[in-house]
Amino acid sequence: MLSGIRVLSFTHFLQGPSASQMLGDLGAEVIKIEPPAGAFERSWSGPDAYLDETSVFFLLANRNVSSLSIDLKAPEAREVLDDLVVTADVLIESFRPGAMDRLGLGYERLKEINPRLIYCSLSGYGSDGPYRDRPGQDILLQSLSGLAAATGQADAPPTPTGASLVDQHGAVLGAFGILAALQGRERTGTGCKVESNLLNAALDLQIEPLGYFLNGFKGNRSAAGVSSRYYKAPYGVFETRSGHLCLSINSLATLGEVFNDPWFQTVSDDEAYTRRDEVNKRITEHLRERDNHSWEEVFAAHKVWFAPVNEYSDVVNDPQVEYNETFLNFSHPQAGNVKVLGHPITYDGKRPGVRTVPPGLGADTRTILQTLQYEDAKIDELLASGAVRNDH
Repeated sequence: MLSGIRVLSFTHFLQGPSASQMLGDLGAEVIKIEPPAGAFERSWSGPDAYLDETSVFFLLANRNVSSLSIDLKAPEAREVLDDLVVTADVLIESFRPGAMDRLGLGYERLKEINPRLIYCSLSGYGSDGPYRDRPGQDILLQSLSGLAAATGQADAPPTPTGASLVDQHGAVLGAFGILAALQGRERTGTGCKVESNLLNAALDLQIEPLGYFLNGFKGNRSAAGVSSRYYKAPYGVFETRSGHLCLSINSLATLGEVFNDPWFQTVSDDEAYTRRDEVNKRITEHLRERDNHSWEEVFAAHKVWFAPVNEYSDVVNDPQVEYNETFLNFSHPQAGNVKVLGHPITYDGKRPGVRTVPPGLGADTRTILQTLQYEDAKIDELLASGAVRNDH
């Protein structure tokens, strides 16, 4: 769908590379601009997860891109980068605010070189403001945005989620903004600057609870630890004889029928929020009488909204996950067989696949420079100077 769109990706960590990968999945030519030492994610992985010295963190968010290794501070690099910008449709960067300007790659300068350029900046807090120079990282934003304080049991400490969801949502918002700007350029003929940041992403994830709070409804966490301060009971994860099950929005009348317990009739719908700890406690008492499998059969028969509480080992073997063809497998020249999450959207029933595996550092430098009509002699000169690197 994005065939013919050239994207220059000055990104590292997760937010930027993931946004770039989404565009690459859709057919865009994404050129990952890397320093001679390589992008950060090549040499870091959360649990020290490496496949034959290749970072899994790098492998999971850099498919369908090519790698140009260039010393951004080398005098010879300016001409190369300017020539690339002229040919680009999109530039996406996730450096700290001000860094691209110091490198001569800020939006105001580059839009003079290429007025059609879509320039997307992804940051922690925004391009300016009192927090612009603070480090922006997922768990920091979960804490600052109120997300951690909203999660967990009433007497438990604030609880961050178990995934970098703010990073990933920031990536999705960045890709969304780029696609909107490309569509706008079709009408106006000119590009624009798109900005997304982790703070906005973290707040956007809380559109419902913040909406309640902003309009005067001040909830609190329940003793059972529902996943929002604002939902009526039943809502949350409950213990059974053999494990845990999650119950979502269900009528108390239905639960009274399922449990054969008239007590639920004593709680009116208007009391389902104020008495939610009582309701949750009563539900737990019933659920502890049977194992998960037994309750799942009962709930399915009564059309109760429920789900098992899966570990990742359960998730990867879940029949719906398998049916949706959620994961991608590819063979990497160094890492070997790799399995990652695929593109999350289908188009005419199909998911985009792997056109190119995550590249070696500078693997495509010569090829990319050739697209700029650079002769081999000039490319060799740039390689010899150290301004660019080609490890292919």
